[in-house]
This record gives sequence, C-alpha cells and structure tokens, in this order.
Amino acid sequence: MDELELTLDEEGLRIMRLSRVHLLQRARSLRYASHAPVELRVNSPGVPSAASSASHDSIVSLAPHDVVSRARKIKLFLMDVDGTLTDGGVCLASTTTAEGSGEPAVTEMKVFSAHDGQGLSLAHTMGIQTGFITGRSSPAVARRAQELKVGFVFLGQAKKIEAFEECVKRAGVTENEVAYLGDDLPDIPLARRAGLAICVADGAPELAAACHFRTRLPGGHGAAREVVELILKAQDRWEKAVPQALA
Repeated sequence: MDELELTLDEEGLRIMRLSRVHLLQRARSLRYASHAPVELRVNSPGVPSAASSASHDSIVSLAPHDVVSRARKIKLFLMDVDGTLTDGGVCLASTTTAEGSGEPAVTEMKVFSAHDGQGLSLAHTMGIQTGFITGRSSPAVARRAQELKVGFVFLGQAKKIEAFEECVKRAGVTENEVAYLGDDLPDIPLARRAGLAICVADGAPELAAACHFRTRLPGGHGAAREVVELILKAQDRWEKAVPQALA
C-alpha cells in the first residue's frame, strides 16, 4: 500500500491510503471532477516528501565519506531540467481555431519546485555557480533560470557533453569541482566527467550506477535543493547560509 498525500486548494488537506491502481484512478477522477488545482504527492518507502527535508545529520550520514569529500570541492553545480527540476511530465496546451483558419497554437507548461528554487538561489548567494543543460528548448526554462540567477543556460542540447565542457571552461573550474544532477540516460556521459555525479531518486538505474550518490527526493520535488544542502553542509557553510535565505 502507498500513501497518497492530497492537497486541495479549496478543501484543505486529506490523506488517503490507496493501492497504486486506485491511486491513479483517483487522481484522474479528481482532475476531471474539479477545477481547483490539485497537488499529488506520493510518499514511497525511501523517498520522503519535500516537506520532510532531511536534517543536517541525516543528509551527511546518508552520504558516504567519499561523496562528502567530493562535495567539499564543488564550485559549479550543473543539472538537467526535465525529470530533474521537473517531475518529467510534458504538458502541451493547444488553442482551438475556426475551421480553415490555420494551425492551432501550442504552448508548453512546466512546473518547478519552490524548494529547488530556494536552494539554487541560496547556492548563488553563497558563491556556487549554477547551470542548466537540457535537450529541450523552452522559454519557461529560460525564464526560470533568469529568476534564479543561473549563470549558464544551454537549451536544445542534443548532445550535452559540449555544453558541459563550455560551462567548465567559462566558470574557470576543474571537472573535479563540478557537481552534476540528472535523471536519465543522456546524462550518463556528464556524470562520468563530473567530480560529484548525482542521480535523482526516481532516475534511470543505468544513470544511478554511473553516479556517486542518489538523492532521497525525486525529480521536481526538491532533489536539487537536497544537493545544494549536501554541498554547503559538506563545506561547513550551511549555518552561514541559512540567515541569507530569511526574508
């Protein structure tokens, strides 16, 4: 049995225990039965929700000594977007047009985690450079990068390794000082080059096998924030960083 944490904007919070099949059926029925925004969060064994972000001790204790040593050296944090900063879903919306008036317009929507946003903003504040390398071209990603002051943004990269090398060169760091976070097969070449390679909790097993560490949280639900915390805590700078995030 899985636990489904269901948040309804207009009806408050309810927690239900459903089988995987019933979970999907319930999600679909809620989607079509209500116009209120619905947030679904599944707490599977070993994958806590973003709201239960790991403490200092738990993050460091989960990471092997070698991972902590690698994290201490990080000056540049690069990451994929789809499946890493998002949950991997691709939402395409089209407009209807009168018959014969031309092709309907299609727009793309992406949903990002506020927890990841806070983590990347904090990384910028603490002097850790950041970058997005993604296979898709998306104005939404470019806008999100601008909001978070991401220094390196490479969109529409069929082969990501050239973008990785350009980021390293422009950042003035060595590959041992680079952390890379990904979720799927195209990220493997970059993981093999990065000083600290990390796979999101729900990433491809082949990528996980090539990485040094796997996050507790899935893509789009705080995995990037978890990496920022790991880096800053390994560098003994987390306590200094926290006040910088306070409003």
